[in-house]
Amino acid sequence: MADPRITNGLKFRPFDIIFLVFVSDLAFAKIHYSIREEMEPGAFVGNVAEDLGLDIRRLSARKFRLVPADKRQCLEVNLESGILFVNKRKDREQLCGQMPACLLSFEIFVEEPLEMYRGEVEILDINDNSPSFPESVILLQMAESMAPGSRFPLESALDADVGTNAVSVYNISPNEHFGLKVETAEDGTKLVLLVLEKPLDRERQSSFQLMLTATDGGNPPRSGTARILITVLDINDNAPRFDSNVYKVSLIENSPRGTLVVLVHATDPDEGSNAEVTYSFSNRVSQKIQELFSLDPRTGEIRVQGTIDYEEGDNYSLDIQAVDNGSPAIGGHSKVLVKVNDVNDNAPEILLKSIASRVPEDAAPGTVTALINVIDRDSGKNGQVRCDIPKNVPFKLQKTSSGHYKLITSDMLDSETTPLYSIAILARDSGSPPLSTNKTIQITVSDINDNAPRFARPMDTVYVMENNAPGTSIFAVTASDPDQDQNSYVTYSFIDNLIQNLPLTNYLNLNSMNGTIYALRSFDYERVKNFQIQVQARDSGVPPLSSSATLNVIILDQNDNAPIIASPSAQSGSAGVEVVPQSAGQGYLVTKIIATDADSGQNARLLYQVLKATDPSLFIVGLNSGEIRIARGILEQDSTTQRLVILVKDNGQPSLSSTATIHFSILGNVTEIFSESSNLVRNPEHVSDINLYLIVIFGSTSFIFLITIILLIGIKCKQDRNSPEVYNSPSCCDGLDDSNNAFDPRPTLKESLNYTGAGEIIRIPDTHHYSVCLSPESAKSDFLFLKPYTPSMSQDRC
Repeated sequence: MADPRITNGLKFRPFDIIFLVFVSDLAFAKIHYSIREEMEPGAFVGNVAEDLGLDIRRLSARKFRLVPADKRQCLEVNLESGILFVNKRKDREQLCGQMPACLLSFEIFVEEPLEMYRGEVEILDINDNSPSFPESVILLQMAESMAPGSRFPLESALDADVGTNAVSVYNISPNEHFGLKVETAEDGTKLVLLVLEKPLDRERQSSFQLMLTATDGGNPPRSGTARILITVLDINDNAPRFDSNVYKVSLIENSPRGTLVVLVHATDPDEGSNAEVTYSFSNRVSQKIQELFSLDPRTGEIRVQGTIDYEEGDNYSLDIQAVDNGSPAIGGHSKVLVKVNDVNDNAPEILLKSIASRVPEDAAPGTVTALINVIDRDSGKNGQVRCDIPKNVPFKLQKTSSGHYKLITSDMLDSETTPLYSIAILARDSGSPPLSTNKTIQITVSDINDNAPRFARPMDTVYVMENNAPGTSIFAVTASDPDQDQNSYVTYSFIDNLIQNLPLTNYLNLNSMNGTIYALRSFDYERVKNFQIQVQARDSGVPPLSSSATLNVIILDQNDNAPIIASPSAQSGSAGVEVVPQSAGQGYLVTKIIATDADSGQNARLLYQVLKATDPSLFIVGLNSGEIRIARGILEQDSTTQRLVILVKDNGQPSLSSTATIHFSILGNVTEIFSESSNLVRNPEHVSDINLYLIVIFGSTSFIFLITIILLIGIKCKQDRNSPEVYNSPSCCDGLDDSNNAFDPRPTLKESLNYTGAGEIIRIPDTHHYSVCLSPESAKSDFLFLKPYTPSMSQDRC
């Protein structure tokens, strides 16, 4: 018993009861309350949250809610306090009719974690209805020949209340001829019979007026009355009698209209019109039953005329009367009990009690995502239902002890593979043939940041042409992230690198949003040929994930450097001067143009050609080698001063070039050397006045020195020729050693030239050697001439 409570101005009586039944599965609990009918709106029923042990402060956060089981619900719960109260006044008789127990079921749901509780409120009957008879006046006719003990059925009183508040006692006003007898039929209804206790004598009393009272068992009791008017007749003293007091039949639900239910039959021992019987329903048969069944008044056939639905009613009781045509008419009574057999005519119903529309992809197997209730209005085997879902989804159904199904995860989820699941739930009963229902629910798998951005190529090569314009885009990196929303938003940045000991950001800029790389300055292939950078892609998840890619940046050469002529070098703007002996034959190597190009590849491949020449037929230049050779023998009429302009160009597009101007002096003898040199020096086109003086001084000194040497050599040769000891020894005119007697008018470059970027080293060819010898006719002329030196000359004499 609970103590009386005062809530919202209403007082609860001590018989208000609360029951709690807890079941471990799905945190399931069942609560039971009892209240009286006709309570005012706002009346307190119970504190559901307190009785279930829920934290009242978290009711709103856990989405505390009440779900009624049907439309009769007249209860409401305060979502803040958890108090269950009456939201509108209800009459128990309107809600449940004559049902012995009036229960209003509901379910309570909370989330985080998902829990479900079932509850019911029993509406207790109060004695608010008085018994009443279908008719306020009951008319009876009785033959005076009726024997004592004859019974006459009376209409029972109706009371909308149930239990102890229903009709419990019948009384009749005091009289000497009639009494009452109450019998209970097989279906539990009470039959009120008027019993003749003393023979009637119409001549003494032709009519009677009695008062019939029905009293219920309430406290205080209520009652209702009806008048019985009895007319005593003088004839027809036999009432029709049915073959059976109770007819029991079975009927399949959904039987078509016109189906014969039962044939009732009554006989009357009287003769003539007193034995003719007419069948009809008694006044106790409700209008609803009369809409379902028809009774032929002549034949007694009871047939189906409405829709028989097992779920609406599984049995019916029909009171039948047979009345003869006597005067007065006398009737007999019987009862037909119809039992309706269930057929599988209702497909299962799938009810979603709760569903988590979004499930994180890292949810552990066994996470509850939905709570499902499946009902079938059929009974027995027809109402046994099995639920299934497809096997190719990471979910499964788990049945609870309360008959519900939990939809739980059976495997790990991946929003990148399947972000949305459409799960078809199939409910099939066990009837024959079975009926089924499909319902599809959708569950979204919410993304977590479990994937780092991924570059299409972790290593890549970027080619950039030198002399690029600053601010030009040179490359774009792209990384994809299969995650969703902010977890897939990727930003890009450089990982600290240095280029020529300078920060990478001095050279490049990276758009953090789209990964485009821009050059901040112009690259010079001759200074930087390649470098590596690392780009990082980071998503916006919490915590963020990242990955990196390496870019090998290769600077491509552009033909932006003209060839540089290293030899022969021109000093103070003067052209190079070369001496050519007049005796030089075809193919004689006069000199070699040596040039370099800071570019590489085809841009550094050099080609040589004669641009201008005093005599184009005298000299040729090697296209690739730069060697200048005699094209033909030197003739006496050839000018002793030759000028060549050599064009050196690279193989780039467009080609760049440089020129070298070389003056050649063709000398026939020593005298000519100086005369030609003097003429050459005096040429104002080539030298200045100061240079002229220096050349004259140098030439004079050299001439005196050279004459002295020639004289000494001549004396030595003459002595050797006259000496028998040395006759067979090598002469002074033999080929001179490179280290002692070679004469090279050009300076020898002893270092090799390294062509930058060309990938090869070109060495300068061996220097050209010349021997100084006396002519066989030196005794006559004493002139000195130059002759090209070859290795074989070491064995030749002058």
